[in-house]
Amino acid sequence: MINTLAERIRGLASLFWREVAKFGAVGGVAFVIDNGLTFYLMHGPMTDSEAKARFVGATVATIFSWIANRLWTFRHRRQANVLREFLMFILINGIGIGISTGFTALAKYSMGVTDKNMLFAAGVVGILVATVVRFFAYRFLVFNQELDQEPEFSHDHELIEGHHHANHPAAGQPEPAAEDPEVSARQD
Repeated sequence: MINTLAERIRGLASLFWREVAKFGAVGGVAFVIDNGLTFYLMHGPMTDSEAKARFVGATVATIFSWIANRLWTFRHRRQANVLREFLMFILINGIGIGISTGFTALAKYSMGVTDKNMLFAAGVVGILVATVVRFFAYRFLVFNQELDQEPEFSHDHELIEGHHHANHPAAGQPEPAAEDPEVSARQD
């Protein structure tokens, strides 16, 4: 029991570290796109519309993020239905954009913050919160194609669903035959 639990935890850590590293790299570039564009817009064309500037920056970064995550981070988990995957991605990112824009709007309108640097920082905090939400939503809702055929991923769904691997053979392997009670009785 303890060995099985330790094995599952190691498998989960191994699975997540690779995806988290790739997700982090894509997220780092998206962070630069989002904040670079937002900073430019806040101090330029959208000087009095900080929350709108954050929304535009986040939207451009989201488009980049979907392409990069689909083609690199979660390429082994892409869904066959690209439209469904894209719509789920947009929904999850809409929530993420709402979180980061909401932090900026909350600071400006509820707390009365007028300093652009503080409003910018509020949006960055919102991005950090939204990033955690996005990772788990991408992993389990958007890019969720099962990988039972690859040994290092064979237990990932069990950790969430709570099923035992013995009850669910890997994809492509035949179901074990149920033991016939009559045959067992004759063999005794």
